[in-house]
Amino acid sequence: MNEENIDYSPNDFKSDQEVRWCPGCGDHAVLAAVTRALAELKIPKEKFAFISGIGCSSRFPYYINTYGFHGIHGRASALATGVKIANPDLNVWQITGDGDAMAIGGNHFIHAIRRNIDINIILFNNQIYGLTKGQYSPTSMRGAVTKTSPFGTIEEPFSVGELVIGAKGKFFARTIDSNVQLSTEVYKMAALHEGTSVVETLQNCVIFNDGVHKELTDRETRDETTIVLKQGEPMIFGKNRDKGLKLDGLKLKVVRLGNGITEKDILVHDCEENNPGIHTMLANMRYPGYPVALGVIRCVSAPTYDMSVKSQIVKVQKDSKIKNMDSLLRTGSTWESK
Repeated sequence: MNEENIDYSPNDFKSDQEVRWCPGCGDHAVLAAVTRALAELKIPKEKFAFISGIGCSSRFPYYINTYGFHGIHGRASALATGVKIANPDLNVWQITGDGDAMAIGGNHFIHAIRRNIDINIILFNNQIYGLTKGQYSPTSMRGAVTKTSPFGTIEEPFSVGELVIGAKGKFFARTIDSNVQLSTEVYKMAALHEGTSVVETLQNCVIFNDGVHKELTDRETRDETTIVLKQGEPMIFGKNRDKGLKLDGLKLKVVRLGNGITEKDILVHDCEENNPGIHTMLANMRYPGYPVALGVIRCVSAPTYDMSVKSQIVKVQKDSKIKNMDSLLRTGSTWESK
């Protein structure tokens, strides 16, 4: 099927299943953004496969009209890897949560990233275990009071971006559930990237962690607490577009435009430059003190695992003296039984 003959709408990617997320859950907005992105990609529906683990977000394959597989806790990366290696032509998406991916599934998660397998990972981060009723997760902030930390957790949280880049990740982006337009664009860019793409989606759990990202979504504060990074553009933010980021030695510094500081002093975003230091600093920015970075933070080209496997098989088949099962059985030490 040619791209020009594909004319999907978001509704074409919605299944006939009743969506059973809590009213007001951020997952609804993520589903809306993903269906929009898929429609705009102009890829045949049968080329998509959605793989999930366990958690509220992992119900996703039921609600989307593509191929899908609902796996077990923490094993979504392993399953998505297998699907992609078995059929490199598929556009494989892994749907996971901060608990599913970064706790029990942490080992599979970092090695899928390290191998640069061409899958698209959407990691829903609500800083809580929602499906199992409100325990703290690997991304819960220190001091968070939850069902399993009634006096406040004493653990330091993972930074998703830092972990991804530290695992040799080539694509990391961040969006937020309430900004469907930004999410749609980010998901499209993730799908078009060759290699493992990880999109951290800041998502609100209305039942067990309501308002966890409020400062980043509230209309009165979001322009001051977030910065949307765009390739090749100065890193400027603020309600009046009067703040920016510049390097101060080896650190990022928030500066105000004016009094001798112009747009030329502001860092220009380059997600394609293989500079994990800058990308990690951007991924680690936290409010207060810094705006939280949204958009594509890192997008570096590199060989993918699945294409390397395919190329290796072709080479081995070409150079090998063994061409069929008969030659295999007659290779090496053989003898006849009498």
